[in-house]
Amino acid sequence: MKIRRSVPALLVLLAGLPLQAQLGASVGDNVVQFYADADAERDSLPSYALVEPRLDKLGDVPAGWPLTPEFFEDDHPVEGARTGFHIPIEPGTSLYGTGEVPGPLLRNGTDKTLWNTDAYGYKNNSPSLYKSFPWVLAVRPDGTAFGVIANTSYKCQVDLTDGIRFAAPGEPFGAIVIERDTPQEVVMALTDLTGRMPLPPKWSIGYHQCRYSYEPDDRVLEVAKGFRDRNIPADVIWMDIDYMHKYLVFTFDQDKFPDPKALNDSLMDDYGFHNVWMIDPGIGTREESFPEGGYPIVQEMIDNDYFVRTADGGMYQGEVWPGMCIFPDYSKPEVREWWAGLYEDFISEGITGVWNDMNEPAVFNVTSKTMPEDNRHYGEPEMGGEGTHKRFHNLYGTLMVQATREGIQRVNPDKRPFVLSRAIHLGAQRYAAGWSGDNSADWFDLDASVSMVLNMGLSGFPNYGPDIGGFNGNGDARLIERWFGLGAFMPFSRGHTAKGNIDKEPWAFDDETEQTARQAISNRYILLPHLYTAFWEASQTGMPVARPLFFVDPTDMALRAEDDAFMLGDGLLVRPLNTPHGDRQPILPDGSWRQLKLEGADNPDVPTLHVQEGKIVPTGPVRQYTWEKPTDPLTLVISLDENGQAVGRHYTDAGDGYGYQKGEYRLETWQAQTDENGVVSVQLVNVEGGFPQEWTNVRIRVLLDDGVELTDDGSDGELSVMPSSTQKK
Repeated sequence: MKIRRSVPALLVLLAGLPLQAQLGASVGDNVVQFYADADAERDSLPSYALVEPRLDKLGDVPAGWPLTPEFFEDDHPVEGARTGFHIPIEPGTSLYGTGEVPGPLLRNGTDKTLWNTDAYGYKNNSPSLYKSFPWVLAVRPDGTAFGVIANTSYKCQVDLTDGIRFAAPGEPFGAIVIERDTPQEVVMALTDLTGRMPLPPKWSIGYHQCRYSYEPDDRVLEVAKGFRDRNIPADVIWMDIDYMHKYLVFTFDQDKFPDPKALNDSLMDDYGFHNVWMIDPGIGTREESFPEGGYPIVQEMIDNDYFVRTADGGMYQGEVWPGMCIFPDYSKPEVREWWAGLYEDFISEGITGVWNDMNEPAVFNVTSKTMPEDNRHYGEPEMGGEGTHKRFHNLYGTLMVQATREGIQRVNPDKRPFVLSRAIHLGAQRYAAGWSGDNSADWFDLDASVSMVLNMGLSGFPNYGPDIGGFNGNGDARLIERWFGLGAFMPFSRGHTAKGNIDKEPWAFDDETEQTARQAISNRYILLPHLYTAFWEASQTGMPVARPLFFVDPTDMALRAEDDAFMLGDGLLVRPLNTPHGDRQPILPDGSWRQLKLEGADNPDVPTLHVQEGKIVPTGPVRQYTWEKPTDPLTLVISLDENGQAVGRHYTDAGDGYGYQKGEYRLETWQAQTDENGVVSVQLVNVEGGFPQEWTNVRIRVLLDDGVELTDDGSDGELSVMPSSTQKK
């Protein structure tokens, strides 16, 4: 790969402050790690964000390397002494990433703090949210790109008001710089270092329904029946904390949820629903709240020294939902092993997914909203040993979901775990999906959810989405209708709201809102073949599921800030309406973008879909849940390029389990060509893997300009399509 170094970038670099002593080494293909000096490298800590805690040196910094950080020390008025680095940028460079941040897609000019925070009702001026991603993607005017990791878990300032500046207290940390020809290649290289999302179970890609809380168990079944009676597709119903006995994790309220196994069996057998149940980290210590027979988890923690300690070595307690709680020290391998074991009985109740919440960790009735920064964590010796909570705070949620995932996997080794987490750190896509926390039922949060999803994807975290309908507050029918329209096309798609709010199921408002929700969610299921293919690609390469429009043409500066539309997988553009009047028109990339008309194509509240020229998008039938029926017919939506050609891929497997890792998958490559007579033929040109063909019949939809379509059908895999009998629509 060639290293590009433009003259403007050199001028900016030479005009910068004098460099401190630098220590750099190649650690990958055009990936260089820098430290301020040899002492800083020696004193730096192994990284939980990277797949390998330390990167091997492969050689010297490549000749002509264009990006050298300027290391510095400063004295912050609150954090005290900090170290960091600054990288100047070429004028016109666009900055993205930094993980979970509200506001516009383009991050130039922002100054945020990476400190996992219980940020209920956050807005654009919130300094920090639930997740910490010390990462920036930079795209130059010519479309070449680079990325920067600040390799620290401490509270980190990322200041993008003048270039790229990271600063954090604690041990010295390095800068990892990735140089590539395109932003797509930078994101994929990022996930080479931090790991990739494992392919999730297919059912988790369907629509989810949640609230704080569905209770008792009869209400859960009532909601499930409500979806099926109204023909609104959905795959999962969630149980929030009110299923527990006095909010004690790994317990069940015997009055409201006397038989969770029977409930889960009924959800599955009678309605086709999977389930997800919440587990928090706070372990209640109030004996008067313990169920009959006691609560042995507390004593196990005390007897085995599994808890986070205070600065003076005592047992830290903080108030959360059960009252005063002690907190597992997940930095200790024995604690993660113990925590994983707690899921054996829990999962045996027929539970198919787990939700880890409040794991910043959140603590009530303290100004910081979390435990003291001078609390002590054991820390595993090979990862740097003991340390303060200031060091482990941003890692706490990630270490929790690592143990949770391992526990679920241990109980069901032949199934893919599904874990959702509120608090995570860079690299946590290896263990869990995420959502945007306690957003609000207002137009700002509806609109901002697109850029939040896109920047999480650009930070290596593809399985992410907002609470559809807004968690904080009620909203009105118009807002909720637009939420369902957009939310149906988010990678993680879940409706949710807080206790005390109005109901927000799709049918809870009026006929118009219900119809829009039905149409939009049905479209998600029609697009399931395409969406599952995008998730597979994310698991293989790190490419985001939801992608910014500038990925289509990184050299088009007009697309750099565009977040009123986005790409969903390869070749499919989604245009939602995220304002009260729907009067914002996105700038689309050059070329032909032909409209794909699915359910509600004439409904302005259902997002408009467009297929890029030269692309084939695989679709299937409407189904009420992902595993209700096979993809038959497989419908190939074709948008020809100027040469009358198009290509696309369709991935499928069993939808769960790990057979796909042993060749039990099917990756089809389809190609469309137009002959000299204008006849379009479509062929299956390549098949990889040994999974059986899912479809018997194939339908072809060729999108032409001005809304015209050509359609045809084939069967039994013999596709002589687009003959003279083809009908126009």
